[in-house]
Amino acid sequence: MPTLRYPPKPRPGDRVAVVSPSAGLPGLFPEVYELGLRRLRDDLGLEPVEYPTTRVMGADTRDRARDLTAAFADPTVTAVLATVGGEDLITVTPHLDDAVLRANPKPYFGYSDNTNMLNHLHRLGIVSYHGGSVLVHLGRSGAAHPLTFDSLRAALFTSDWYDLTPATEWGDQPNDWNDTATLDREPVMFPGSGWTWAGPQRVVEGRIWGGNLEVLHWLLAADRVAPVADLAGAVFVLETSEELPSATEVFRMLRNLGERGLLGTFPAVLVGRPKAWEFSRPLGAAEKVAYAEEQRAAVTRALATYNPDAVVVFDLDIGHTDPQLILPYGGDVRVDAVDRRISVRY
Repeated sequence: MPTLRYPPKPRPGDRVAVVSPSAGLPGLFPEVYELGLRRLRDDLGLEPVEYPTTRVMGADTRDRARDLTAAFADPTVTAVLATVGGEDLITVTPHLDDAVLRANPKPYFGYSDNTNMLNHLHRLGIVSYHGGSVLVHLGRSGAAHPLTFDSLRAALFTSDWYDLTPATEWGDQPNDWNDTATLDREPVMFPGSGWTWAGPQRVVEGRIWGGNLEVLHWLLAADRVAPVADLAGAVFVLETSEELPSATEVFRMLRNLGERGLLGTFPAVLVGRPKAWEFSRPLGAAEKVAYAEEQRAAVTRALATYNPDAVVVFDLDIGHTDPQLILPYGGDVRVDAVDRRISVRY
């Protein structure tokens, strides 16, 4: 893979950009957003810097791109954090000033629709960070989850290796942001079930690429993904969103990656625990188990066809479930299927 640069890290007391390049949900849920900002200040010691579109829903794509470019250009800002995801960041990245981004690399944190931005920075040769959300994770009801917070702190402030650990509890049923009375209550959590390993027992080292599977499919359709040769040898990360794509859709998306020649080039695949509940689709306990099992079978089926020798790990706490571990996108990862250990270099 082409060489990627780790940007310099912020320090406690620094100014960091807080942007909404996708959806301006802080404008709709100010109490949740202010809670996230308060934890950013009080618990992480960072000073948030807002931009004109941070609290604006439906802001013009060029204005959002202008804010993103300005965040990278500002020499007093040492990191950039997305407030939340959305669904149209693919229309924003073409308006970015790539020369500014290349000349001023900074750690960028986001997930979900922010896969667009992570992939864009990857193509510019800049390591970014899959995970972190001012609304979802710093603004989490009750308190920021300790596992999320420890991973986020390490990713923000350190450059060392960090061992990922399975969560002892997890959830995918957040409290309703419309009901501010729930902000002091912990969301529903379930006992952790650990990771599930498949494939050969060997150690794989590489650089991370991937993200939200639905968004990756959009990027492939828009021809925004690097050539197969440039991604060969990457450790592929995939996770699915609150839209709860069916197992058939998941298989077909992965099949398309296989037909493109991509899926077979990844020596290891890390699969996020699937979110299996949403306010519009409140699945029951048995339905949630069935959804997760069907998705795992779909991923297994695609890999059996296109990459049967890959090391595979299921149910990582990445993406749309709670807690959320941070991954260095384009950064180093070691997947040890012998000792069943995953380490990333922040």
